[in-house]
Amino acid sequence: MKKIALIVTILFTATQIYAQKIGVVDTNYVLSKLPQYKEAEARLNTQVAQWQSDLQRLQSEYERKREAFENEKVLLLGDQLKLREKEVIDMETNIRNTIGGRFGSNGEINQLRSNLTKPYQDQIWNAIKTVSTKNNLGIVLDKSNNISVIFLDKKYDYTEAVLNLLVKSLPKVEETKSNTRPGVNNSRGKTDNKIKGGAMQRKAKSAEPIELK
Repeated sequence: MKKIALIVTILFTATQIYAQKIGVVDTNYVLSKLPQYKEAEARLNTQVAQWQSDLQRLQSEYERKREAFENEKVLLLGDQLKLREKEVIDMETNIRNTIGGRFGSNGEINQLRSNLTKPYQDQIWNAIKTVSTKNNLGIVLDKSNNISVIFLDKKYDYTEAVLNLLVKSLPKVEETKSNTRPGVNNSRGKTDNKIKGGAMQRKAKSAEPIELK
């Protein structure tokens, strides 16, 4: 009886899940299409490229000094030998620390990328919740979360709906750029225009011909 009851429970649960409407959202795609995220990601990629360039410079300098040391160490004696050897070892340690601290699994780059997505996670979640409520979705799967989707009918893909909702709710990049910093008054530009306008009027009056009596 217990086995039968268990089978019935499993079948009932499976039926309930099957009866629920399922939707799929690709959150990585949504992130990649947000103008604010793309702009921040571009700045981060520029920084990463600079760090990679710095690392390559360090590695080239290390290789040059190590090769010079290997060629010249037979001529070095005492403290001079120790000093040159320590210089090479210190450079090698610096390179390893740089690789681990910036490019490692827990390095600065991964932390920056994680922090980059945090401001948008709640916004994406709220958009997904709104779309799921509007479309009566019982289950929403994230296509980006290591889920293998062999085939997906477009009617179950709500990625564009979530993206459109987010784009409408987020401020535009152009508006953000045009806004002045807090506490900065734009009245100076208006005052300058008034001053320029007054100067032009005075110049025009001074240019009028003088009537001789």
